[in-house]
Amino acid sequence: MRIAALLVALTVALGIALGPVAARAGDVSAAQGVIQAQERAFARDDAAAAYSHAAPAIKEIFPAPDIFMSMVQNGYAPVYRHKSFEFGESKSEGSWIAQRVHIIDANGEAWEALYTLEQQPDGSYKITGCSLLKAGQAV
Repeated sequence: MRIAALLVALTVALGIALGPVAARAGDVSAAQGVIQAQERAFARDDAAAAYSHAAPAIKEIFPAPDIFMSMVQNGYAPVYRHKSFEFGESKSEGSWIAQRVHIIDANGEAWEALYTLEQQPDGSYKITGCSLLKAGQAV
C-alpha cells in the first residue's frame, strides 16, 4: 500500500518537476493550510481529521481513517511526530502544488518531505502524496 501512495506522489512530483512555475501566493497559502491542518490532526491522533485532507486517490488506497493513520504512523514517523516542521519552496502547475517541508524528527534527525496537492472541483486542495527522504540523501 505504501508503494502505491509513493507511486502517486512520484508521478505528480515528476510532472511538476518537468515544468514548474512559481506557485501563486493564494494557492500556496491554501495548500500550506491543508498540510498544517493535517499535521495538527496527527499531533492529536485525530485519524478522521487527518484523513479528511487526503485526496480521493489516497482514500481509494486507504479506505478508512484508521488504516490511513496506521500507514502514517508506521511509514512516515517524522511526519507523524517531530520537533519541527517548516515550509520550504513551493511550485505549481495547473491545479497541482508541490510543497517542500523541512522536518526535524523526534530524535533530532533532519528530513525533507515533498507534499503534492491537487485542487478539487470545489476549489479546495487535498494531499495527493508525501515523499520523505533523510536530508542529504540522494534521490
